[in-house]
Amino acid sequence: MSFQLRPILSDIKELYSKPRSPQRFQEYLAMLQGNTKGDMALPIVGFNPMAKEHIMEKIAQLEALQAEELIADVLRDLNNSIEKDPHGEITVVVNIADDLMGAWTNGYTTDYDSKFKLSAFVSRRFCVPHFWTSENYSTELIETRVKSYAYRMQYLMVNPLPVTLEDHVKQETYVERELGLSIALDSDAYQALDNFYLDHRDSDDYSLIFNFFYGDDASSSLGYKTYGITGATGYDYSRYQSSREGKS
Repeated sequence: MSFQLRPILSDIKELYSKPRSPQRFQEYLAMLQGNTKGDMALPIVGFNPMAKEHIMEKIAQLEALQAEELIADVLRDLNNSIEKDPHGEITVVVNIADDLMGAWTNGYTTDYDSKFKLSAFVSRRFCVPHFWTSENYSTELIETRVKSYAYRMQYLMVNPLPVTLEDHVKQETYVERELGLSIALDSDAYQALDNFYLDHRDSDDYSLIFNFFYGDDASSSLGYKTYGITGATGYDYSRYQSSREGKS
């Protein structure tokens, strides 16, 4: 397996330089689908084809940080650390999701989909790190974000897509273990999350799994059922679990 960057920022910038119109939308679809309607030739589904001018500022910020050059270096180092296997080449394409002014982009659900609903990407060997218009970019953020999505794809090349809460936690614990980042959780917060996880690990209920990873506020904002997840969430739990496993 190896990861190869497909630079996209200049192409997207050219698309966004055109007036917001049905023609721009059709050009976006042509980039996305290629020659086959309904297919995905280029994974740019995170971009809003009708995004407003502020997204050009975010592209400029990434360009000022030489983001794609940095990502290419990160992937090169990552490739050198991966044992040769039969899974072939994975194409990496950065997406910028508009969680500020994108009417059809909900930050929570889009983030969830970008990490867990990856069947179309896995089958086509696409790795699609998501950045957000609400973020302040930095070289550290870029490096960590790209690695996290690459490790997630690496995991899914040898494991099935997650279905149950346990599947989701195993995937994210793997990602956090590979990243090697730590988190401090007080014993009460950890115990509450652990109890919830043990009680519901076999559940495939989307609203429950979503709530575990994003918390009550996110679930409430979408009209989903809440389960008392406040403060620390499933991502914190997965990172904490990864550090515990590393010490065992």
